[in-house]
Amino acid sequence: MGHGSSKEEAASDSKEEGSSRLSRLKQSLHPRGRGRHSGHGNVSSASSPNPKLLAADGFAGVALLTLMRAEMKFKDKWFACVTLGEQTFRSEISDHTDSPVWNSEKKLLLEKAGPHVARISVFETNRLSRNNIIGYCEIDLLKFITRDADSEVEEYDLLDPSSSDTVVGKISLSCSVEDPIETEKRFARRILSIVDYNEDGKLSFSEFSDLINAFGNQLAADKKEELFKVADKNGDDAVSMDELAALLAIQQEKEPLMTCCPVCGEIFGVSDKLNTMVHLALCFDEGTGNQVMTGGFLTEKQASYGWMFKLSEWAHFSSYDIGLNSGSSASHILVFDRKTKRLVEELIDGKIVLSMRAIYQSKFGLGLINTGAKELLQRISEKQGKKMNSAESAKDIPKFLEFFKDQINRAEIKHPVEYFKTFNEFFIRELKPDARPIACVGRDDVAICAADSRLMAFKSADDSLRFWIKGRKFSIQGLLGQDVSTGSFIDGALVIFRLAPQDYHRFHFPVSGTVEQFVNIPGCLYTVNPIAVNSKYCNVFTENKRVVSVISTTDFGKVAFVAIGATMVGSITFSKKEGDHVKKGDEFGYFSFGGSTVICVFEKDAIEIDEDLLSNSARALETLVSVGMKLGVSKKRLSESVLPNLQSCNLGE
Repeated sequence: MGHGSSKEEAASDSKEEGSSRLSRLKQSLHPRGRGRHSGHGNVSSASSPNPKLLAADGFAGVALLTLMRAEMKFKDKWFACVTLGEQTFRSEISDHTDSPVWNSEKKLLLEKAGPHVARISVFETNRLSRNNIIGYCEIDLLKFITRDADSEVEEYDLLDPSSSDTVVGKISLSCSVEDPIETEKRFARRILSIVDYNEDGKLSFSEFSDLINAFGNQLAADKKEELFKVADKNGDDAVSMDELAALLAIQQEKEPLMTCCPVCGEIFGVSDKLNTMVHLALCFDEGTGNQVMTGGFLTEKQASYGWMFKLSEWAHFSSYDIGLNSGSSASHILVFDRKTKRLVEELIDGKIVLSMRAIYQSKFGLGLINTGAKELLQRISEKQGKKMNSAESAKDIPKFLEFFKDQINRAEIKHPVEYFKTFNEFFIRELKPDARPIACVGRDDVAICAADSRLMAFKSADDSLRFWIKGRKFSIQGLLGQDVSTGSFIDGALVIFRLAPQDYHRFHFPVSGTVEQFVNIPGCLYTVNPIAVNSKYCNVFTENKRVVSVISTTDFGKVAFVAIGATMVGSITFSKKEGDHVKKGDEFGYFSFGGSTVICVFEKDAIEIDEDLLSNSARALETLVSVGMKLGVSKKRLSESVLPNLQSCNLGE
């Protein structure tokens, strides 16, 4: 009996040891915190909550990008950021030097139709607040990896954000495409090193058994002996790295050993070798011994914030995320740049954000609005408009350009800065004739974007209320007023072009046709910032001062074009009159100083809006567009005949 008890204890000890070893193995397969950033608005470097499956014909490769070193013009402690699409990664901070060395690397997924131009920015450090960007460069990774060169290392000029003609340093980097076979071998080498307890470079059956159990696939666990024999090609009762890699590759196509990622737990698709391989390459990153860049940032500005922002984020005074943020904690506005396919942060003074939230996002603010704030905003706007028309206001132009140095391209402006005698003259500046190419010139069945702006597009007003506009009284009838026949516009597509102060403030015709009607509607001058648009306490678009024009077209029927004034907007000026025949892309008018908005309303079933614009809008994510970019296609023409290939048009790239 005593011996029996001893045997039971021994068996129990053996079971506990095996369980403990298996537990340690699973922990080893789940490296916590490596290459991740903790905080609001995280985006995993490997996956997203709703991962998009890759198609084989759209997959370009997994690129290994390495930031090696830089040469700067003064000494400091430096770090670099890489932004691609909706992800940003950050290197470690260098020593105090003018020749920082990072050797920081990151694997990036490249798709033929996806983001492939990476922005690399170099920052000097500032411990107290936000770190300062000194230089940047943009690299087309698809062109880089397909170029004909003897070396994988290239040196690029770092450009001054305020003047792309000024070089402030140089950066050296390398980029190469990872071989899928090497990816499988690297993954096999990684897990073999974890399970190979005796470090002989091979897996015994016991070690192999622990590995299969750790994968969490019960079907595979029931066939461990069979799988071991299949893997052991040379019959030496051990599985080498090459044999393990081959087994994983073969089984992934037949009967996957891994049904979920050992790192993040994401469920793999059945018989989807491509997506599994890509996921493992990104998520289970063994690296080459270099420092792996920290991920989880949405923009380079978020990655560059100093400890004061991190403290406010930790204390929930601010947050950083994509989409609709209608609470007092949302202190940043993120938009998707359609041209670069990257997220960018809209520049806005923090004090202005706080004041707007106090007015537009609270019942107390609503009370102020109802007891005289409307008249106050009107008087402030009129006074500011007069000030911006004075000769004294011209001195504010250089400060304005400095604040928005990386969002205003001075090379596009028709006249030099010295030409403008008042701030308003600069604000309504013209651009050079070729600065805004028009998509599909000669194709009146293709509509274009009407303004340099942050765009939201919806198939109907109901969709806009669901995803974006939170004013309780918004309607097409309320927007267009009583003097416009609104029947044909009910249930039609709605496109909102929000102009920020730094934008080119002339608006253009989105379609070709005849200007049929102008209707002036008096009203308030609330801000058109999302903070107010997303407020349930006011109705910005139906209460603000606006001018409604109706354009009669052959391809889209009637199109309502609504120019809406906003806080600090002195006036809305039109360059066309009723009866004028116009072509898409022609200038229609301009807004004087301040923020402003244009809304286009189409008749029901008149336009097929571009899918990327609808998709972003459904995420409550504004898309940064320029005048002339493609907006959509006439449904009438789509139903009548087969259209030519629209890829030949300038789609806004």
